[in-house]
Amino acid sequence: MRKGGLLQPLKIVEWKWEHVTMDFVTGLPKTLRGNDTIWVIVDRLTKSAHFLPIKVTDFIDVLSKIYLREVVRLHGVPISIVSDRDTRFTCGFWVSLQAAMDTKLDLSTAFHPQTDGQTEKVNQIMEDMLRSCILDFGGSWEDHLYLVEFAYNNSYHSSIGMTPFEALYGRPCRTPIC
Repeated sequence: MRKGGLLQPLKIVEWKWEHVTMDFVTGLPKTLRGNDTIWVIVDRLTKSAHFLPIKVTDFIDVLSKIYLREVVRLHGVPISIVSDRDTRFTCGFWVSLQAAMDTKLDLSTAFHPQTDGQTEKVNQIMEDMLRSCILDFGGSWEDHLYLVEFAYNNSYHSSIGMTPFEALYGRPCRTPIC
């Protein structure tokens, strides 16, 4: 078995949505729209996240459009992206797109999945919340995903002392359900 390299700490983040992490939650039951994967994108500073339903077979051209629509349109172009070594994040088109936008790609260290522990934790929380929604309300996971994203972004995080929504917008979310 090959030994991994030394674990490198991530840079300290200074502004919202400039440094993000990405991962895929795969192996989900196929929905009526054919989606079977959730693309999880997390801001390292505010801990706010997007949970995007996709197909495991979606090519990078489809993912790039989703990324531009759901991240760049709403938050601007990140300075850096931390992700695992999924082939979608290492292919030439994705690398070229990020280079054109002057975004640095940081792939997680081989044999050190904890490099991106934040996203792994978000995945776990999101899966638990989604499971609860389906048990309580029934239906497809995709039907509840936007509510799970809303609930996650309005849940208190001890690491930042507030909710991700509050960290992002500077005030608590106005809602009767949180």
